[in-house]
Amino acid sequence: MAGTGARGRAVRRSAGELEGTVLAALWAAERPLTPAQVQAEIGGGLAYNTVHTILTRLYDKGLVLRDADGRRGAYRPAKNAAELTAGAMREALDRGPDPIAALQQFVTALSAEEAQALRELLAENGA
Repeated sequence: MAGTGARGRAVRRSAGELEGTVLAALWAAERPLTPAQVQAEIGGGLAYNTVHTILTRLYDKGLVLRDADGRRGAYRPAKNAAELTAGAMREALDRGPDPIAALQQFVTALSAEEAQALRELLAENGA
């Protein structure tokens, strides 16, 4: 769970960072993974209990699904990375007092390639 900082001290990764790492391992897999398999995929010295706790939290949040696999559970993502990101963007817009202003700020920060893709997607969807 920890790396080494500039002074040789252990540096803890945030829960969000660990969740992202575990989700990335699940997205990369072509099948559900057990906690031990996730632990092997991500490496980095994370304890089995830490990986299992992260998977349980992701399950409780509805971000992963648990499949019965004998006595142990195997996990798979509930959504792909694009669906999860789009949902987070929608939630952020819904939380703010002015979603149009937020979109305006978002659009002005897009690269030329991203802006072009957005124009094409809007045209495809009749917007």
